Amino acid sequence: MRTEYGKLNKMEMGIWECCELLNDVIDESDPDLDEPQIEHLLQTAEAIRKDYPNEDWMHLTGLIHDLGKVLLHPGFGELPQWAVVGDTFPVGCAFDKSIVHHKYFEENPDYHNSDYNTKYGVYSEGCGLNNVMMSWGHDDYMYLVAKGNNTTLPPAALFIIRYHSFYALHKSGAYRHLMNEEDTENLKWLQIFNKYDLYSKSKVRIDVEKVKPYYLSLIEKVGTTILPGEVKMVNPGFSPSRQFNASASGTEIAEFGKRREGIENGREKAFKLAGESLKWSGGVLRGCGVCL
Repeated sequence: MRTEYGKLNKMEMGIWECCELLNDVIDESDPDLDEPQIEHLLQTAEAIRKDYPNEDWMHLTGLIHDLGKVLLHPGFGELPQWAVVGDTFPVGCAFDKSIVHHKYFEENPDYHNSDYNTKYGVYSEGCGLNNVMMSWGHDDYMYLVAKGNNTTLPPAALFIIRYHSFYALHKSGAYRHLMNEEDTENLKWLQIFNKYDLYSKSKVRIDVEKVKPYYLSLIEKVGTTILPGEVKMVNPGFSPSRQFNASASGTEIAEFGKRREGIENGREKAFKLAGESLKWSGGVLRGCGVCL
């Protein structure tokens, strides 16, 4: 799935157009709000703008951070909710107990595989999150879109986009042993951002037409990925093996690739077993992603 969507060949559209496309998308894993996603994007961005008026890159990051949820739209393949939204986590090492619905990982073959169920697995201490394979979801997709279009957003923005659903890290402090110095610095911004991502949601509607000119100006300012005219969905030359630590052997990488189908089947079985237990009254828990 990552290889397929890494081709970035589904559609061409502007960032604002993509925001409007999310009007038809509701994240079922979000217990806070039933409004269309564009409302959440603007609420997040405007809340950040109020408290950090000089950090315009962060305003724009708030606007675009969830655009990967277009994967739920028919135009992008209409992937199921579990493959797009919910918590993300590393694969290729032990599943931390802080990950939501951790008990269902027992249905995942990697849970019992000694190559992957240790603290470090196929990675090494301080290898850097950029060298860690994450479960697939809207976070990684938007990151690929940004990188594939040569965005000029700062590294902290890309870190926020890619890891904002990595709750085991920024909420529970797990997997810090895999981080390098750059990750540590970027995590500070992600933890600031997370307060607005989670707690900016309200029933107060945003005047879209009033704020639209400001965000269009940011889109034009950043350029490349953030063009008002189009976003070119070109192949960034992404390869799943690039996500592995350089110390991982070719055998490990090949074996990891071969296990993806088994991993997916295990997660699908786990979710079938979970059934309605995924739901809480008044909302739905963030469902786990899937290792692809």
